[in-house]
Amino acid sequence: MAAAAKAAGLRHVIWSTLEDTRHWVPLNDDRMPTLMGNYKVPHFDGKGESDICFTEADVPTTFLLTSFYWENFIYFGMGPKKGPDGVLALTLPMADKPLSGMSAGDIGKCAFGVFKGGAAHIGKVVGIAGEHLTGTQMAASFSMALGQEVRYNAVTPAAFRAFGFPGAEDLGNMFQFYTEFADYFTGARDLRVARALNPELLTFDAWLAANKGLIPLS
Repeated sequence: MAAAAKAAGLRHVIWSTLEDTRHWVPLNDDRMPTLMGNYKVPHFDGKGESDICFTEADVPTTFLLTSFYWENFIYFGMGPKKGPDGVLALTLPMADKPLSGMSAGDIGKCAFGVFKGGAAHIGKVVGIAGEHLTGTQMAASFSMALGQEVRYNAVTPAAFRAFGFPGAEDLGNMFQFYTEFADYFTGARDLRVARALNPELLTFDAWLAANKGLIPLS
């Protein structure tokens, strides 16, 4: 993609990227398992290690650090689920740390804002998020939107990795990275920057109001 952008003579490219977590958790660090032999959080690390391709190709690039998509609560089975007692629970291995999240649609609108800003953003890393919310705060928002109690079920990253669904280890490591480096992660995603790029930026409550009917609860 970097080579194609260079060959086409593009004047401004946005590379949607994420952190290479191995800069914080080296492969020999056993706080979390190494996956696929070379990664801690494969879908993060693969993007992060690719940033240099755009730099080395001398492509005029803005590196856009994105956040957890709230649409994951709709399409990837991460929304509240009923427990044995019939009460809904939001299960995340985030302890009491905030999760940086946003609407997927707002990512596109923020990217448009970057393009509108032109050359001022070239060569920069721009982090975006809609809100930084703890599991307890998200559960409270779910409760309000759905009209029934939603509890926050805080599990350990190890327990999440052991759930066994495809990608559980990758996501477990991702959430552990979010939790252990929460100050860095939220700090790299300034809500004021995202709102300046996209004045229509949704809050979690606003997103839930528009999408609550799409969230599977079974």
